[in-house]
Amino acid sequence: MSTTSSATSNAISDVPSATGNDPSANGRFGPPSLCVEILTGEQSEWTGARLPGEGRPHPAHRLLAQDRGEYLLVGLRGGATAPDPRPLALHLAPGDICFYDARHAPALDFAAGCRATVFLVPSELLGLARHDTARVARTPVARDSPLGALLSPLLSDLARTAAEVGPPVGEMLAWNAVNLLATLVAEQSGTATGTGADVGAGGVPGTPGGRSPLLVRVMEYVELHLTDPDLSPEVIARAHHISVRYLHKLFKEEDTTVGRWILRRRLEECRRDLMRNGRGSRTIAAVAGRWGFLSAAHFSRVFRSAYGMSPREWRDMAGGGRM
Repeated sequence: MSTTSSATSNAISDVPSATGNDPSANGRFGPPSLCVEILTGEQSEWTGARLPGEGRPHPAHRLLAQDRGEYLLVGLRGGATAPDPRPLALHLAPGDICFYDARHAPALDFAAGCRATVFLVPSELLGLARHDTARVARTPVARDSPLGALLSPLLSDLARTAAEVGPPVGEMLAWNAVNLLATLVAEQSGTATGTGADVGAGGVPGTPGGRSPLLVRVMEYVELHLTDPDLSPEVIARAHHISVRYLHKLFKEEDTTVGRWILRRRLEECRRDLMRNGRGSRTIAAVAGRWGFLSAAHFSRVFRSAYGMSPREWRDMAGGGRM
């Protein structure tokens, strides 16, 4: 986990990333491979400034703000491979949280005296699929919304505090920021993130409103039986007195299948356990078995396919531990 916090009078795009300097001086904590950075900037003239990113800027996309205050911006690394062709002009208010695709960062048109805090986070850490990046980036979280009112000041405080504490605490704060941002992503994209923080209709993680009551009950049943290795479409259909064919039809309306939903939720819970208990005594095989995986080898394959790294790599980057 890497966090960088810098105050600068230059354009936010000129804020330096963490380098190999003394960690106590530049605020870099833990292994650098997760590349979570927290950057801050304030200047007298923002017009034309560019947000930090990893690819070509998107000249048609602009973020506008006229009122003094702090704006929270989240650059999603590893997002969409092609820029959204539709022009984007988002008007922000102080305290708003705005996601953007770091591969095609927008320009800023901010009034003098505005402050910007930028979180650069790999999208996979937030459980965000590539095709959801554009949708999330086009929908800022308002400071006066229920989630914005709760999370905006917390993220702001985390960014300030991370630069003032030692590496162990700073790394923990960075992970807290990731979990808070994952909650926002789940709300914006309507998907579960595995953080356990997003609860939708019927108490099912990641389920937005508008779903049929039967589907919500089915998802609740899945949540209660995720640890059962015998959980299957046949078992679920029988428990709800419906045909397997109709069960598949319910999930088809969600652009997924029963099996994929079960696998996704199990992987999310395993990922959370590996991150939370990275330094504990539970082995990777034990975590997989707890969530219904009968084969450790199969678990490792599907985990890598979903997240681009092995369970061991994820656990080690999230804090280390023993196999």
